[in-house]
Amino acid sequence: MATERAILVAADHAGYTLKTELVTHLADLGWAPQDLGTDSPDSVDYPDYAARLSDAVAAGRAPVGVLICGAGIGMSIAANRVPGVRAANCLTEEMAALAREHNDANVLCLGSRLLQPTQAKKILWTFLETPFGGGRHQRRVEKIERVHA
Repeated sequence: MATERAILVAADHAGYTLKTELVTHLADLGWAPQDLGTDSPDSVDYPDYAARLSDAVAAGRAPVGVLICGAGIGMSIAANRVPGVRAANCLTEEMAALAREHNDANVLCLGSRLLQPTQAKKILWTFLETPFGGGRHQRRVEKIERVHA
């Protein structure tokens, strides 16, 4: 079972540099990041890394994960194919807060070509620090899970 501060991080070649920076940033903040690759800027297929991370989150290896590609779109599409994963592609802190509060998102997707590292760190921090709101949102999240069952 995962510890509360465990977090999985993966990226394709477009997200490699930002991923490396975020892994260091997370460790500096006291999180326990596990880097699931890619390990270089050489071209790879994003669905492979989205599946690796999403399967691990769904299996409980960590409560949350971060996926990074050029726009965040491909990773979010691929991640949301895995039952139990609620991946949100976020371009702002407000999107990250709403993804957590309303949707109990457990995977944050970021676009390295659309975000500066400073902004990506703010979005990540917001995602990690915003709790799920529960209440009326719980019913909706449960409906999402039933659709995937």
